[in-house]
Formats: sequence, structure tokens, C-alpha cells
Amino acid sequence: MVVGRILRAHGVRGELRVEVLTELPERLTWLERVYLSRDPDDETPVATEVTNVRFHKGQALVTLAGTASREAAEALRSTYLLVPIAEAIPLEDDEYYYYQLEGLEVVSDEGERLGVIREVLETGANQVFIVDGAAGELLLPNTEEVVLAVDLEAGRMTVHLLAGLR
Repeated sequence: MVVGRILRAHGVRGELRVEVLTELPERLTWLERVYLSRDPDDETPVATEVTNVRFHKGQALVTLAGTASREAAEALRSTYLLVPIAEAIPLEDDEYYYYQLEGLEVVSDEGERLGVIREVLETGANQVFIVDGAAGELLLPNTEEVVLAVDLEAGRMTVHLLAGLR
């Protein structure tokens, strides 16, 4: 499961500027190790010890074992930080990890196929689902009024389209 993406080096001592891709950023401070890969779906990412995490301007500054120079940090640019599902934070019954929602078919409560969730964006107020469909890109807020049901086994999300969402 993806928890972050390395943006670039920060400073000259190997610290990494990381885009936080988890709803609970402080969880990064609890990690003893992360798994690194350029592909978020990699079956064999490389385990690396986390030696320090701090936050600055909405991003995490992470230090990993073996990354002691700016050059070593720059070599990790665009690499994902992953954790095994077994180490993921437990969710409530009506909560889902982003990776579970990406790829779901989206249908309206009137039975219209709207497309497939390409990405989940974190906006601050709520998440926004980017749906790719025949009519182009559709942005749907993750609110109770819009999202009526999520059926992971069927691979489907049912939504109610409020006025102005098209």
C-alpha cells in the first residue's frame, strides 16, 4: 500500500521531501521501515529502515538508512514508499483504502455507466474521485449525498449525480 512518493532531495545530508499519500500523515512517524519501488504495484519492493521523519509545509521530510548524501537522495526521486497491507491502519466498516477504490466502475443511481475511478484526490474538505468515462473526465466528491454504495466484490460504486456535477 502506497503511503508516500519521493519528490526530491531536501538539503545535502540525504533527507527526502515526500508527498504524503495516506490519510493519516503521522503514521509515517510510526514506521520502522518502508518498502521502496518505482512501481506502486511492485511485488518485490526493497525494504529500507526509516531513521527520521518530520513535517514541513504539508510534506514529510524522511531520512532512510543508507541515504546519507544529496546524490543518494536524488537517485530515489519518484520512488514510492510502501507498507504491507498487514501493517496498514485498520479501517471502520464503511471505510476503504484508496487502492481499493481505484479501478471501480462508477454507475449512477439511475443505472447509467459513468466510467472507472482513475484516481482519488485528497482536497482537505473531502476526497474527490476522478472518473474516466465515455463523456470524458468526471469529478465526484466523496460525500454521503453523492456516494450511495461501494461494493468491492462487484467492483462497483453507485453514485447520485447532484446538479452541476456533469
